Amino acid sequence: MSDFTTKLPKNLYRAEAVRELDLIALERKGIAGFELMQAAARAAFNFLREHWPETRHLLVFVGSGNNGGDGYVVAALAKEAGISADIVQLTESSELKGEAKLAFELAANMQIPIFSFTESDSIGETDHAHTVVVDALLGTGIDRKVSGDYAAAIERINAMSCPVVAIDLPSGLSANTGNCLGVAVEADLTVSFIGMKQGLLTCQGRDYCGEIVFDNLEVPDDVYTGKSSPTPSAIRIDINDATPYLLPRRKSSHKGNHGHVVIMGGDYGFGGAPLMAAEAAQCSGSGLVSIITRSKHRSAILSRRPELMVFGTEDEDADIEDLISKASVITIGPGLGKSKWSRHLLQSALSAQQVQNTPLVVDADGLNLLSERLESGASIKRSNWVLTPHPGEAASLLNSSVGEVQSDRFVTVQKLSELWGGPCLLKGSGSLICNKENSSDIFLCTEGNAGMATGGMGDVLAGIVASLIAQGLDLQIALCCAVSIHGEAADLAAENGGERGMTATDLFPFIRQLVNPSLH
Repeated sequence: MSDFTTKLPKNLYRAEAVRELDLIALERKGIAGFELMQAAARAAFNFLREHWPETRHLLVFVGSGNNGGDGYVVAALAKEAGISADIVQLTESSELKGEAKLAFELAANMQIPIFSFTESDSIGETDHAHTVVVDALLGTGIDRKVSGDYAAAIERINAMSCPVVAIDLPSGLSANTGNCLGVAVEADLTVSFIGMKQGLLTCQGRDYCGEIVFDNLEVPDDVYTGKSSPTPSAIRIDINDATPYLLPRRKSSHKGNHGHVVIMGGDYGFGGAPLMAAEAAQCSGSGLVSIITRSKHRSAILSRRPELMVFGTEDEDADIEDLISKASVITIGPGLGKSKWSRHLLQSALSAQQVQNTPLVVDADGLNLLSERLESGASIKRSNWVLTPHPGEAASLLNSSVGEVQSDRFVTVQKLSELWGGPCLLKGSGSLICNKENSSDIFLCTEGNAGMATGGMGDVLAGIVASLIAQGLDLQIALCCAVSIHGEAADLAAENGGERGMTATDLFPFIRQLVNPSLH
């Protein structure tokens, strides 16, 4: 994982909830607004110097609100520390109010140069050595596309070659959804305060935030836990949340104690997908793993992994139903395709679930075939399964578009669970997990990296989920643990060889390490 993510809070909030936390701190705890602003600016300035100790000049872009006020105070702190600063204003000084006006007066009284945006063209980024840009243009209140001088200022910041620090969040990024609102600052460091904004950690958030640091500004704990305090909108998870469930095995255990995973899929030309899912289930600790696939794939699968049991659907003596009846959990979807054969396998899995209450993990084309049933008007909501769509598959499951899915991933994952039942995963940067039948909690995983954008990663994840269910974990817990293990394994693989060129099977040795936390 990125080292900084482990230091971020577990509780995540929407922007309006963070504003509630601010008000509680100000009104009920007697914390002065300007005092809180100064604390935020001090935290941002300290993080800036920690990351770039050689800094000799700041170029501070400020807007009209309290985010801009933070910027004025940062500039004042810089001057106190012997660091020169220039301030670029996007709003006339006469229009500033409240704490932002007090912050402007502080900077003006310290005779810090203040320029309008049109005047700032005369400031060159090479005029000073070791310059850092401070983005204090827009806060969490923005909910529409950035335009006018603000858009131009953001584009100018992004064109600069010096480091950029965003105060609270990069200007132009939605704090709630993680979407870029037309144009957003591409920060190297984002300093967030009071409550961790959920949008910084999913969708496009990580593209714009750079490294994220957090400071609660010493706000008292009861601001977060009081009866009238807003509840978190999501909970951040990582590999540390999986470790408590990965207990050592009993010395007397045997293969029958650790579940039998059955993988169903692999139509012609796609035999590698169920194989990867099966291998992932093996290295995650399943006692037995079987594959039901096209008969022609058997020799290739067994030559790579002889520990697997492979049942061909074209074998004369194949008793597929008998094998399914022995499964602790069934994974349906890897390489499944959409043929008549594919539909027959899906129906067999659904029937086994209905008759024997066998848990299902549905992935890939298994999800696409389910979406066809939705289009026909058939109701198939079930609680004893796990659905693992990426945004395209989620769009099919919700009869919507990828754009609608990504417009608010938190709403989307809730809709998936409400419509289909059971724990549902929405894959992507900052993968989300929700089980509306169990609780209102949404879990956001901060493990993983861009190297995972390659074929087979979803098959590996499906195998890990199934393995943990087969070993006795609750479906939602298994899904949260599997997503964390999968992402952390990819992070370790990236450390070992880089993101570009990473393959799904590169994760296997790291998965095995991670499911045995007592060994490291």
